[in-house]
Amino acid sequence: MKICHYNEGLAGAVVGEKLYPIGDALMKAGHLKPGHTMLELIERLANEPAAMKLARFAAQTGSSVPLAQVKLLAPLLDPPAIWAAAANYKAHQAEMREKMGSSDRSDLSKDELMAEFFLKPASSIIGPGGSVILPRISKDVDFECELCAVIGKTARHVSEDQALDHVFGYTICWDFSQRDPWGRGRQNTRNIRKGFDTFTGLGPWIVTRDEIEDPQDLAIRVEQNGKLAMSAHTGDMICGLREHIRFLSHVMTLKPGVLITTGTPAGVSKLADGDHLRGSIERIGEMEVAVRAER
Repeated sequence: MKICHYNEGLAGAVVGEKLYPIGDALMKAGHLKPGHTMLELIERLANEPAAMKLARFAAQTGSSVPLAQVKLLAPLLDPPAIWAAAANYKAHQAEMREKMGSSDRSDLSKDELMAEFFLKPASSIIGPGGSVILPRISKDVDFECELCAVIGKTARHVSEDQALDHVFGYTICWDFSQRDPWGRGRQNTRNIRKGFDTFTGLGPWIVTRDEIEDPQDLAIRVEQNGKLAMSAHTGDMICGLREHIRFLSHVMTLKPGVLITTGTPAGVSKLADGDHLRGSIERIGEMEVAVRAER
């Protein structure tokens, strides 16, 4: 099921080119209260089988509206945390060494590489069709397009075999990055370089875990101004999502709504005012983003 957030904060399920409101049905049955957030909806659907069953029923039998007539929002605006993997594809490591003189990480163990996870602020989130704003203080911003997992069930000290049991679903994450010389070269600058307002794109919806058998078997594709900029496969990750969840859950408690974005493949490139990005991940969907200079 594709769970979306739309218009004035409503929850829906997308089936083909139609959208089915599901929030009202869940409220009437007592699963949610008026004014609920998408975080609350995700927690209920992930942990209350009756709520998920009702949502699926509403998406099959309820009234619908054309998807084209609604405004999709970021599927989650208030995640407890956004954990982002760094340098998780060998080809991206190579292009960063060439572009920025980054250090060679080929000798790092997987746990050492995963220790470079960084946090992105929720204030940086934009949704489908939104605009990433290039800050005046920067002359070099590029894009990264990544598979992102949404935690549904609390995870602490889980094994790799158990890891996906704690995932609610998957979405696309655009991780925008400031690359000017003054803002790079030290690990502790990542949160700043990647934390500007509008620097995290999420969408177009969350695809529930049951629709994706293996998160390491998905194609990623990005077009920049109509030209292919990135073509990759999640199977090329150095550390897979199961490893990410195992590692992070042994450091902290992963609560429902936590986002884990898994790193970008190679193909990142500099953005300019007026650019248009279209990214897709197999079995999830497509998300477009505009690029605007700060005025």
